Amino acid sequence: MSWYCQNQFEVRLEWGLHAAENLAQYVDCVVVVDVMSFSTCVSIASDNNAYVYPYSWKDETAIQYARNLGALSASYNRKCADSQFSLSPASLQAIPEGTKLVLPSPNGSSISFKAKDYGVTVFSGCFRNITACARACEDFKRILVIPSGERWPDGSIRFSIEDYVAAGGIIAFLGDRKLSPEAYAAVAVYEQQRLHGLSSLYNCSSALELKERGFEADVNLCLEIDVSVNANRLNDNFYMAV
Repeated sequence: MSWYCQNQFEVRLEWGLHAAENLAQYVDCVVVVDVMSFSTCVSIASDNNAYVYPYSWKDETAIQYARNLGALSASYNRKCADSQFSLSPASLQAIPEGTKLVLPSPNGSSISFKAKDYGVTVFSGCFRNITACARACEDFKRILVIPSGERWPDGSIRFSIEDYVAAGGIIAFLGDRKLSPEAYAAVAVYEQQRLHGLSSLYNCSSALELKERGFEADVNLCLEIDVSVNANRLNDNFYMAV
């Protein structure tokens, strides 16, 4: 047993890809939380009964991957360019039922597949499906919630408050469980933020970045609370509503 695995607790929390690499093997279920915007995109597309294929690289290899699947590729530059869909949640609001969409995202996608490598059940969670995500985890004894974080220009993880708060919300709705100190702290932060309707998150670093780039509508979509009744489960290599 390693000191960092939180093995004495039913619900655990740790950050980013390293959490999947080092802790996923010790649990039954992993929840990947990437609010702005991978998990929100997955939720919106899945609510329309579309299928989201995560892809870890934002480059032209995503297009070939989509071709191999007989799928569409979302634009990896967020601006839609040659594709009508992108990592912008707003671009997915009218995605047709049955669409297979490859969604390039180095954070949420990489964590999803790394967790899957250990044979655990993987969910994608965000603010818009907090209750549904927690309910989907009810039958699992050992749960790891992973706030994905964002990236600094050098590629290192930037700990993003929106992912931490959403992770705490999912944990809060798991009911009477034995929480690790890391998980317990996230719940406390969520409860404090909830008192103010998540208002401060509209000015967090990730939100300001999106606003500066012209994606204020995405910020609003990413911070909607419990508007979806669907959890999103990774089924082989794609996410779907459950």
